[in-house]
Amino acid sequence: MSPPYRQYNHTSHHYPHDDGRQMPRRPPPPARNTPQPRSKPNGYALIHHGKQVRVGPVVFWIITGSIILMGAWSAATATYFAFRDDVLTRLIARQADMQYAYEDRIAELRSRIDRTTSRQLLDQEEYDQKLTQILRRQSTLESRTNALMGLPDNAATGSIRPTHTPRGTPKPSPINDIAPVDTTPSERHARLDVRPSVFGTSHSRMAAKHESGNMLARLESSLDKIENRQVASLNAAEKRYDTRLQRVHGLISDLGLNMAKLEAATPRGHVGGPYIPVRAPTANASAFDKQLYRVALSRAQVDKLNRTLAMVPYRKPVVGEIELSSGFGVRNDPFVGRPAMHTGLDFRASTGDPVRATADGKVTSAGWSGGYGRMVEIDHGNGLATRYGHLSQIDVKVGDVVKTGEVVGEVGSTGRSTGPHLHYETRINGEAVDPQRFLRAGARFAQG
Repeated sequence: MSPPYRQYNHTSHHYPHDDGRQMPRRPPPPARNTPQPRSKPNGYALIHHGKQVRVGPVVFWIITGSIILMGAWSAATATYFAFRDDVLTRLIARQADMQYAYEDRIAELRSRIDRTTSRQLLDQEEYDQKLTQILRRQSTLESRTNALMGLPDNAATGSIRPTHTPRGTPKPSPINDIAPVDTTPSERHARLDVRPSVFGTSHSRMAAKHESGNMLARLESSLDKIENRQVASLNAAEKRYDTRLQRVHGLISDLGLNMAKLEAATPRGHVGGPYIPVRAPTANASAFDKQLYRVALSRAQVDKLNRTLAMVPYRKPVVGEIELSSGFGVRNDPFVGRPAMHTGLDFRASTGDPVRATADGKVTSAGWSGGYGRMVEIDHGNGLATRYGHLSQIDVKVGDVVKTGEVVGEVGSTGRSTGPHLHYETRINGEAVDPQRFLRAGARFAQG
């Protein structure tokens, strides 16, 4: 090869020997025969083993893109197969965590449902127990009412009926927040099954529970009032019987009579029946039952004493205010004017006024009796007897059984009498005693 052609710039240079003269221009070299540049063809040429294939730009880029995509897919596939165990492990671990979390949530919800159900069952059981106690208490109060009704002059105690628990129907549920309290169990369960959520009705359950509690509280309050009235009535009866016993014993003591003899002489009347001993309350009996037992014994004793008192002549033989014309003891005889023993009391009255028996007894004399005129004598038992003299009319006969207050005759002036009045005597074992002792004791007894 020839050395590269160098082109020199033939410019004038100033050299010292030129003396400022311009050098003559050298003629340009002859031009080379250089080939003319060809026009750039469109597309790309692919050469393989000396063979050339020309393709267009679109096809070229499609081929290039396909090659790139296949390379990327190969790289991804290689990466996947290289790390697929780790990826699968992580996916499985994540799936397991999600499953465990789901199971934990399900277990928590089931636990909440179980707690809610247990709470409802406990509330239902508690409600049933309270209602059973109330019904048992009501039954006890009703039996007490029946016992108190047997006592005379007892105040009304009353009773209540459960408004929501009629016989033959089930008990209400305190935890049902949809069905009313008087629905059947099947209806309650059916309505509980159609609830939208177990936990979305807590407010309703609390409201139902509160309402049920208020209902039980009202029932208990009513029973408390009834029990208080029963206790008050029993206390009043016990006080009344105790007072009566004290008054009776005081009366008998004032009269100087023997209570045992009076009770022994008291007729028992036409009553009977099998003998059943009174059963005393046990040690663990309630205070009410023990008090009721004491009141029953006091009542039986009072009834016996009342029958005994019915045989004691401590009442007045005439109606109205007592006006005595002569007392018991020594007085001047109205006929002879000399001191004489007056064995009774003279009650001033009008002819025809009724004369009444002062105690229960049996007529032993009814007719004319000397200075008594028309006279009635009544035997009251245990040596007690009364006489009613100067009667204008006798309304009983011998052998009649008379009661206290029964009319035995009418006031008159028969026999040894100076005017209409009633001669009244009280005798113990045939001996006349002052009737005023009986009348005064009777007046004190009546005043209480």
